[in-house]
Order: sequence, then structure tokens, then C-alpha cells
Amino acid sequence: MMRFLPTEEQQAFADTVDEIVDGLGGTDIPQAWSAGDTAPGLALWQQFAELGLGGLRIAEDDGGLGGSAVDLAVVFERLGYHAVPGPYLESVALLPRLVDAGTRAELAAGAVATAAVEGVAPYAQDADAAALRFAIDAGSIGAAEAGARIESLSGLRRLSPLTASGERSPLESATLGAALDEATLAASALLLGAGERLLHEAVEYAKIREQFGRPIGEYQALKHQLADVRVALSFARPLVHAAALAIDTPTAGRDVSAAKVAAGAAARRAARTSLQVHGAIGYTAEHPVGLWIALAPVLDAAWGTPTFHRARVARALTRA
Repeated sequence: MMRFLPTEEQQAFADTVDEIVDGLGGTDIPQAWSAGDTAPGLALWQQFAELGLGGLRIAEDDGGLGGSAVDLAVVFERLGYHAVPGPYLESVALLPRLVDAGTRAELAAGAVATAAVEGVAPYAQDADAAALRFAIDAGSIGAAEAGARIESLSGLRRLSPLTASGERSPLESATLGAALDEATLAASALLLGAGERLLHEAVEYAKIREQFGRPIGEYQALKHQLADVRVALSFARPLVHAAALAIDTPTAGRDVSAAKVAAGAAARRAARTSLQVHGAIGYTAEHPVGLWIALAPVLDAAWGTPTFHRARVARALTRA
């Protein structure tokens, strides 16, 4: 029987993530990053490095924690809940399977790394803040230099093209596919966490925002919308955890794609509802809810669009 609840150890790790983020400034960190000040975010990265987060999916023999894919999903949900900025997905989920032992040791020690993947993630996130940058194509990986940043809907995803520089190492297609599935799993967990935060913010604001002399949370129509978000997130969570459990099995691709579709749809629903609850204030840079409202659709389209992942699920079911 599959278990879809975190263990005591996983919950303790997640609680520690919450405590570190809150202790260093909470929403001030992603707001500063979005405004161009990376110092608070990099200070948070250093704290997570001391916790061992960089080596979460790296074997103990290589200096990591040797954590499971479920551990990854639990932690990345909390990162999404706090809108933690930085290329954690690339450093923690994508690259450990693709780089050599020496680079894995750097990642485990907390090096900030990012990557662009041809045809999947053509722009690297936060290349200007990364010490290690990699350009990846279907058959190889190598160091890269960053070009000029491009505009992104979310200030938390500062994107740049990469140009390969120096020697390249060969990559087997199966290895790259497994790494991309792990990155997609991490993106799904980020979406789940972002959706949970959007729901929390909407519920809390609905208690204090008034129309016609009553808190808007008392209106039945809005209660139904918030309940729909709760249902969508609750249905997405077991799919994300099932994908984590299946990450090294033959059904990994199908299960990861199903999780990404469900988590993305739930997060986008949460963003729409939260924006409706907050009204125009949700668009302002001053209110932190805008961080997640912008992040949800961007993450939904990253690491494979919903159309791509639905097609992959359909192909898997047809073959079955």
C-alpha cells in the first residue's frame, strides 16, 4: 500500500525549512529577489546549504544526504509555499544525475548551479547568481556562459540564454530523461506549495475584506470557489507523491506527467481565486500574494507544458 503522508523525519525537515525561511525574513526574501536584490536569497541559500539541502538527492558516499524522491517532493512543496527564490530545482533535482562526481560534491556542499536544456527549458534560471552554469542538449552537457536576461512574467524566475563554452561530456538519453522527470517532479511540488499558499492567503483575506458591510468570506459563491481550490490541491497531492514513489520505475514518465498536470491546474485555479478575493491589490508589487499569482502560471508552463504532459500520459495509457 502506498503512503501519501510524510514521515516524522520528512515533516521535521519541512518544519526546519519553514523556520529558516521565517527566521530570515519570510516574504521579504522573494520580494527582494524579484526587485533585483539577491543578497537575502543567497543568505537563505547558505543556510539551506548548511542544512544539507544541496545534497538532498546525492548519495552519502558523494557527500550528500541520500534522500528519496519523496523527501524531494516534501521539501520542494515548502519551497513553493514560501516562494523561495533561486535555482533550487536545477541544483537539487536536475543536475545531480547529470554531472561528474566532483561537481556533485560541489552541489552537495551548496554550490549555486543552473542549467538550460535544449527543447525543454531553453533559458537558465538565475544564471547571474549561479557559480555553475550548464548547457544541456539531447546528447551532451558542458559549462556555459550566460547571455542577457529576458523578461519573465515572474520576477522570481530571472531567465537567461546560455552559450556552451569549453569541453562537453556525453549524456545517455535515459540518464537525461530520468533527470528531467526529477526536475518535473520538483516543479510539480513547487506548484503544489504555491497553490497551498495562495489558498491560505485567500482564506485569510476573505475574513477581513468587506463588501456591503459583510466579510466576503461569508458569501456562499466565494466559499464554493475556495472549496474547489481545496479539492483540486487535495487531489493533486497524492499524484505528486505517487510520482515520487515511482521515480525510478518504468512508469515514472507517466506518473510525473500526471502529477505536473494536476498540480499545475490546481495552482492556476488557486491563483485565479486568490486574485479574485484580493481584487486589484493582488496585482501590486507591494502585496506579497502577487509573488504566487505570477509564479503559478509560469511554473505550470515550465518543464513541459500541460499539453506536452497530457500527451505523454495519453501515450502511456494507449501503450498499456
